[in-house]
Amino acid sequence: MAKLLYVEDNEDNVYMLRRRLERNGHQVIIAEDGEQGLAIARTEQPDLILMDLSLPVLDGWEATRRLKAASETKGIPVIALSSHAMTGDEVKALAAGCDDYDTKPIDFARLLKKIAALLTGGPRE
Repeated sequence: MAKLLYVEDNEDNVYMLRRRLERNGHQVIIAEDGEQGLAIARTEQPDLILMDLSLPVLDGWEATRRLKAASETKGIPVIALSSHAMTGDEVKALAAGCDDYDTKPIDFARLLKKIAALLTGGPRE
């Protein structure tokens, strides 16, 4: 069972994805904004972070940059999640330090493959 941090401000998205991830054996911790996500990542040391990019207080781009710049969190894999899939967003997310990128609405089977690959140190899907 992996400990996942899901940084997401939309309650419907949290409800749906959290339940599905927990049914697949993962422990899921929720942060509602990028600043809270940073604090929880430091204290909880999750195995992987699912990072929404459009967040209040501190957006997912900057939160990821800070996570990857800090020695205590730089090794935690981050999958960026975006509902505003614009041309170049994946490149921008990877440049910010994200290890992978996926779009919303979530294709759950695809996301599970990406999570598994990053947890085992495998290549991006």
